[in-house]
Amino acid sequence: METFAPTVLTGRVLPRSRAVAIIAVIGFAALTAAAAQYRIPLGFTPVPITGSTFAVLLSGAALGMRLGAASQIVYLIMGAVGLPVFTDGGSGIEVITGSTGGYLVGFVLGAALIGKLAERKQDRHVGTMVAAFLAGSAVIYAFGVAGLVVNAGMDFNNAVLAGVAPFVFGDVLKAAAAGILLPTTWRLLGDR
Repeated sequence: METFAPTVLTGRVLPRSRAVAIIAVIGFAALTAAAAQYRIPLGFTPVPITGSTFAVLLSGAALGMRLGAASQIVYLIMGAVGLPVFTDGGSGIEVITGSTGGYLVGFVLGAALIGKLAERKQDRHVGTMVAAFLAGSAVIYAFGVAGLVVNAGMDFNNAVLAGVAPFVFGDVLKAAAAGILLPTTWRLLGDR
């Protein structure tokens, strides 16, 4: 496993060693698991509101492309082998291949995208950080909608109505929070 990119937040504040990188990857996988347990079910869709997408995108922003994606792969492996890390303490391959499994796959690519943008210093300014979080969310949505079509038998329009529309407002708020949090952290560290 590689170490942190020097242009991402963890590369700035943590020692750049493989051991620390492994601990950080596992830590962000655990953060995603914890955030997934905060669940608000919506009666009209199999997709609940959770805190996991914020943790996923934060993992990419903090760790960079490869390690951010690795944290989400570790999260998926933890769930696949039976650890109760998915929403409602769920686990197993059947969750990954179930109606919301597309979102889980999207977590890996969403973290990778935002990690790449963070490596390019897009996490230093409010506007670019908000745009990065929205782009990462769009990737997760795309895979989530595909999963609803394939695994839940929904048509595309219903999948968008059930899997994207109810979450846009919350994700814009998460993007705004990240747009303030990460650039502020960089300013406090003295690096824009």
